[in-house]
Amino acid sequence: MAEIEAVEVTRSYRMDGVSVDALRGVSLTIEEGDYAAIIGPSGSGKSTLMHLLGCLDRPTTGTLLVGGRDVGTLDDSELAELRNQTIGFVFQSFQLLARTTALDNVALPLVYRGVRRAERRKRAAEALDAVNLGHRIGHKPTQMSGGEQQRVAIARALVGEPSVLLADEPTGNLDTVNGDEVMGILERLNKERGVAVVLVTHEADIAARARRIIRVRDGLIEAVAEAPEPS
Repeated sequence: MAEIEAVEVTRSYRMDGVSVDALRGVSLTIEEGDYAAIIGPSGSGKSTLMHLLGCLDRPTTGTLLVGGRDVGTLDDSELAELRNQTIGFVFQSFQLLARTTALDNVALPLVYRGVRRAERRKRAAEALDAVNLGHRIGHKPTQMSGGEQQRVAIARALVGEPSVLLADEPTGNLDTVNGDEVMGILERLNKERGVAVVLVTHEADIAARARRIIRVRDGLIEAVAEAPEPS
């Protein structure tokens, strides 16, 4: 079963009384262990597509299945639960709580699951170890570099053991060295844990690392390029 399947999904918005079609009939499947990059110019619909795949929004028309469940049939609480249990998010701006330690930032998604404090701290520490930040669990974001903050964000995305990790411009605020380290961690998690990784990026060299490149333009998927199998 596919982790995420979109069938002819559209997304329209009302802006100043005018209907704007952000997506105009997109079909896309994210399989278990997938590694895909979504690219396209500003206003192409790639961020809207990412929000739909992550259950942060609902399609206007069409069918979106996440973990085999039809998003259109779920109420807000059911959608939030599905998102919490299935999807991990990594954002360009990190989205960490500035006055909270790395450990408690990472543990936050488990609070919403009702996981007991001792267990969620244990799992958060393990997630930080997985991104080579076990020595920084008591530090706050303001005491860390940008690369370290992004690794904390990756640990937070992973702590709930999602089947899909969505990364929106994960290297956008990082220098080349830190960006390469972050991408290496995402790729290791994809390879070793089988987590499907889907990233939005405007950087051609980052997109080229994925096994599939999905090009979006004018609210449609313009092309899908499959990377050649390694020899």
